[in-house]
Amino acid sequence: MERKRVPDWLNSSLWSTTPSDDRLHRYSPSPTTTTTTAAVSEPTVQPPVPVPPITAISRPQSTSTPPKSEIRDPVNKNSNNNSNDNDQNGGSSGVSPDDISRQAQLLTELSKKVVNMRELRRIASQGIPDGAGIRSTVWKLLLGYLPPDCGQWSSELAKKRSQYRHFKEELLMNPSEITSRLEKSVVCENDESKSESSGLLSRSQITHGEHPLSLGKSSIWNQFFQDSEIIEQIDRDVKRTHPDVHFFSGDSQLAKSNQDALRNILIVFAKLNPGIRYVQGMNEILAPLFYVFRNDPDEEMEAAAEADTFFCFVELLSGFRDHFCQQLDNSNVGIRSTITRLSQLLKEHDEELWRHLEVTTKVNPQFYAFRWITLLLTQEFNFADSLHIWDMLLSDPEGPLETVLRVCCGMLILIRRRLLAGDFTSNLKLLQNYPSSNISHLLYVANKLRTQASG
Repeated sequence: MERKRVPDWLNSSLWSTTPSDDRLHRYSPSPTTTTTTAAVSEPTVQPPVPVPPITAISRPQSTSTPPKSEIRDPVNKNSNNNSNDNDQNGGSSGVSPDDISRQAQLLTELSKKVVNMRELRRIASQGIPDGAGIRSTVWKLLLGYLPPDCGQWSSELAKKRSQYRHFKEELLMNPSEITSRLEKSVVCENDESKSESSGLLSRSQITHGEHPLSLGKSSIWNQFFQDSEIIEQIDRDVKRTHPDVHFFSGDSQLAKSNQDALRNILIVFAKLNPGIRYVQGMNEILAPLFYVFRNDPDEEMEAAAEADTFFCFVELLSGFRDHFCQQLDNSNVGIRSTITRLSQLLKEHDEELWRHLEVTTKVNPQFYAFRWITLLLTQEFNFADSLHIWDMLLSDPEGPLETVLRVCCGMLILIRRRLLAGDFTSNLKLLQNYPSSNISHLLYVANKLRTQASG
């Protein structure tokens, strides 16, 4: 059987150029876990800071005001990352004509009474300019949290945010607080002055399910103790979320407040989804959403970031939640099936590389692609680059998973020459510690794979 010819565009030196900096060696040889960011020897690169757009977006019953300085996570001006003061103010020093054009197009779409979602997806898939301050609104639309009809935004947001407050009141309350409320409720209904003055329940009034030592399945205390283990895991993972980003880590009031919000969201999600509960790594998927929404230039949107993030997180996870269910790993909807699809995609577009990796050097894609796919590439690139990748992921009408597979395939193609020259050990190390890459080139390759598949 004749071997498929590799397309000419795959052999371009553009995809195999070795970066000029030393970021190829920034990782330790040992594989990283799903929640720990690899040690980086280079200066910390902080995410982009959204600033208000040039043309304010009309949001019902909301006043657009400049962002509060204490909420922001500014770029470290002492780092050698080609950032400067102009970046903070939306300066044009690093803004390309394409960014300016896309910003104008996005603002035009968002100013319409009914957003054209097909056009919005097309524009956003090319990347949302960091300085536009509109990524928050665009992502909410792409995830279906905001309806295309702008006239419905206020009522929909009010309903969802009220629902989230209710979730927190019901699910984040300590059993002792529930018992206290029950006591007060009984006291109010009891006309006996003694009960009214003491606020105490007699032994006969305390039900079996309300007793701290009860082992019954319906006991609120028994459930509380069972939840404690998951909550402890959430606490540990939240504290490890992006330790190189001041917005999430450190002892500042901002970081602690943001960690509390992430913790609340994950606990509420775990309790509302007993079939999945919490799985290590969910915090990494949650982080980009909360960062973008918490940095919305609109103060009302910023204040409601926790509630908005919760519902968008649920919507995002719905497309691949089976990846987090270990019982489904070997099913046709599990993570192993998805990794097999990646292998098939690589074979289709670059059989030579596929054969060298999986047949010659026997590098099982599960060794590296498990983390790539389940965490939506949040651990393979710096935080700012991850946001640009997510612009493309969330813009896919078929859901982010299809685009994730194409981006993963593009990641392999970008370093194909190094992989073809490597053995099992060197290739595994390279793939588990993916080197610095030009994100624009990577997304170009991923888009090219889509075009070829549709053609």
